[in-house]
Amino acid sequence: MIEGACLLSIGLLKKLLIADQLSVFVNLGYGAVPSLGFADAWMLSLAYTFQLYFDFSGYADMAVGISLMVGIRIPFNFNSPYWAESIQDFWRRWHMTLSRWLRDYLYIPLGGNRASAVATYRNLFLTFLLGGLWHGAAWTFVIWGALHGGACCLHKGWSGAGLSLPRPLAVIVTFLFVNITWVYFRSPDVATANALLAAMADPHFVAPVRLFAAWPLLAVGAAIVWLCPNSQTIAETDWNGRIALAGTFAGAAAVAALVATNTSVQSPFIYFNF
Repeated sequence: MIEGACLLSIGLLKKLLIADQLSVFVNLGYGAVPSLGFADAWMLSLAYTFQLYFDFSGYADMAVGISLMVGIRIPFNFNSPYWAESIQDFWRRWHMTLSRWLRDYLYIPLGGNRASAVATYRNLFLTFLLGGLWHGAAWTFVIWGALHGGACCLHKGWSGAGLSLPRPLAVIVTFLFVNITWVYFRSPDVATANALLAAMADPHFVAPVRLFAAWPLLAVGAAIVWLCPNSQTIAETDWNGRIALAGTFAGAAAVAALVATNTSVQSPFIYFNF
């Protein structure tokens, strides 16, 4: 009960205090992509990158927490994915249950890495391409899956050749790639995604819109992601520490929920769409 209450409260705080607040800026930005300049375009992409993480990981924390409170232990779904050192490492940490399903029911039945090198790359690429289609029958998801499949093939060849990057640089490169590909995941169509990416690649001045005001939330989100222990680590705290943490988080979540009921921010869980 204590572990479950702790995780449920953490998930609720992620959703209400960060994801839902960032959704305001994300919706605003995607409604005005043609008018965005360089700074606002990057703010928008980062806002969605953190919104998606805190929304979906909050959803998963709440599911694990509620299940524990009724005596059922289900798998964790996230393990600090933005700390990943490669795209392969990212998929070991992000939506881990889906990653294992894709491995067991697509990659391995296709032949996995038991065939030739060319067949292995083909199987890897097709797995991610079909993983993109799992999210929806749209070109944006096809491109998103293809980009991740191509990146995994590139990483496999890179690491197979004995090449590597220093860990801090590897984390930065992986995060930037994931951030850029989330643009296709979120955009309503390919044209919108391409327009946003073009703005991100063109450092010219355009008078900023309200998106720049998202930076305090982004700073908080980044601090939590890269400086704080994740939900799994907190849930594994010793009993005495867990009691104190559960009480603290539950109190904060209760206050946040009360505040949220009196605001105009209404944001369903992103993965309800899937």
